[in-house]
Amino acid sequence: MPVLAQLLAALAAGSVEIVDLTAPLSDRTPILRLPEPFANTVPFSLREISRYDDRGPAWYWNDITTGEHVGTHFDAPVHWATGRDGEDVAQVPAGRLVAPAVVLDASEHAAADPDFLLEIDHVREWERANGPLPDGGWLLYRTGWDARSGDQEEFLNADENGSHAPGVSPECARWLAEETPLLGLGVETVGTDAGGAHAFDPPFPCHSYFLGAGKYGLTQLQNLARLPVRGAVLVAAPLPIVGGSGSPARVLALVER
Repeated sequence: MPVLAQLLAALAAGSVEIVDLTAPLSDRTPILRLPEPFANTVPFSLREISRYDDRGPAWYWNDITTGEHVGTHFDAPVHWATGRDGEDVAQVPAGRLVAPAVVLDASEHAAADPDFLLEIDHVREWERANGPLPDGGWLLYRTGWDARSGDQEEFLNADENGSHAPGVSPECARWLAEETPLLGLGVETVGTDAGGAHAFDPPFPCHSYFLGAGKYGLTQLQNLARLPVRGAVLVAAPLPIVGGSGSPARVLALVER
């Protein structure tokens, strides 16, 4: 049987499951907040054009307003100064949007400490237990933060000192981006960096190192708890916005059951 026919048969039989890793996109979707004097993105919104009425008797449709980096979204290299000469989101090859994925679960650490940072030793310990990071694949960093995604304040978890959300240390971010065969990093938080990453050296190291290396980011993922440690295939589908630094994306995982 041809490979694609086998896949369709497996999907129909349930031996391959499609797990949606995408957060619902609405005007309640949490968004990043930058302090003054920096400019901020707009939240997602719908504006009705017609709904089976005199504006359009047989159809319903809307205009949408959103930022590129709202909700579950894809970061292209050009999003960051270190990747300014790299790909925009429309230039990302389609072949790189389907790739293997592994899950590193740090949810217990993040539950105990919202400022928890992933270090190189954590990843090496994971590799000893689960094998090497996937060549041309994604590292999906599970922190349990998707449980907070229904509430903006709880999701950003900010106080007078800034946001407190788990992330990756600068040393680990550089190592993952420059010395491993990964394609990109996926997270459950509002961005690929920790809440306090503005104070790191360099600031926002996941953005700086991954996008500077021509790699990618996925943020505000959900349902990582439903994925195996390794073996899933990730499908990331951003809009091909010409000149875009990123895009809201539907992110799906194919999992053998």
